[in-house]
Amino acid sequence: MSDRRRFVILVADSAGCGALPDAAAYGDAGSDTLGHVSRAVGGLALPHLGRLGLGHLTPMLGVPPDPAPAGFYGKMAERSQGKDTITGHWEMMGIVLEEALRLFPRGFPPEILEPWLAETGAPGVLGNEVASGTEIIQRLGEEHQRTGRPIVYTSADSVFQVACHEETVPLETLYAWCLAARRQLDRWRVARVIARPFVGRPGAYTRTYHRRDFAIATPGVTVLERLAERGVPVVGVGKIPDIFDGKGITEAVHTAGNADGLRQTERLLGTLERGLLFVNLVDFDMLYGHRNDARGYAGALVELDRALPRLLERLRPGDVLAVTADHGCDPTTPSTDHSREYVPLLVHAPGRGGGPLGVRETFADLGATVAELFGAEARVGRSFLAALGG
Repeated sequence: MSDRRRFVILVADSAGCGALPDAAAYGDAGSDTLGHVSRAVGGLALPHLGRLGLGHLTPMLGVPPDPAPAGFYGKMAERSQGKDTITGHWEMMGIVLEEALRLFPRGFPPEILEPWLAETGAPGVLGNEVASGTEIIQRLGEEHQRTGRPIVYTSADSVFQVACHEETVPLETLYAWCLAARRQLDRWRVARVIARPFVGRPGAYTRTYHRRDFAIATPGVTVLERLAERGVPVVGVGKIPDIFDGKGITEAVHTAGNADGLRQTERLLGTLERGLLFVNLVDFDMLYGHRNDARGYAGALVELDRALPRLLERLRPGDVLAVTADHGCDPTTPSTDHSREYVPLLVHAPGRGGGPLGVRETFADLGATVAELFGAEARVGRSFLAALGG
């Protein structure tokens, strides 16, 4: 049986479930992505997530606590410093950051930009500020196309983002520029360099799914690497391979948004005999959280809920599926940035019933559980596998 076990992790990117005790230090007091979205749209119908126990995690209009849930439910606190994608995903897989990655709230200094421009030959930069990616391409896209200068911007997260029109700067050139930035930014402890290609005409620019993330190397060995060392297949879907710089990933599957990610997950459950299937569903964050689009966020939750039965039907005895998140991004607040929140932990294990998993002290409990299922070592976190009857 153990040779055919599979563990599926679905990361609903940014779907936090209530402010952490230290949220005020991050400017996020009172944030509650899932709860506030449900109320902003007058209630949500999420019967399948509700059956797994979602209604027990935070008050959600339309999703009451199920008195006899079919899944195991809890929430996880972030022990690392920070509230970004890298920090959240790394902690899930056993890397806890005691020092937050660097932020640049006033843009990037000449010590960063000048060497980068010298190496790439890019004709200068536009922007170099904290900005919304969708807003800055509308504002500077036409000048970018006229001059060829890349749009560089950051956010409240540790990111160096480079936006270029696909007809002005070829994708291969954009990726090369971002790789050059990655090499130079390691010593500055910047979490991610993100290529942000876009298309369209002035006043109607849109970003594409040709985005690529170039992550800083993890400061330690992740659960993914320990699985791969033992010969356990690790399939990264969406931006998972980029987040971990490909380390510990035995198969990478690119996706074009949530719907495609869910289709790929269903497909892979039909072919993967054994191993970890680690999926990021980016649209929650990229399309809706950062754009303060509560209605769009609600629609994405309904889309996930409707896809869930098809995924659960493909699970076998011995398999485990977990739905979680990496941080919050409450679209009902004035901020368009990530929020420091608990994240859901909804777990389905065929034939094992359901019940509470409590409040976990670290996201690393998830990785510790994955490691135990496959007989690998996890140096951080407490496995909850025994609570699943396994």
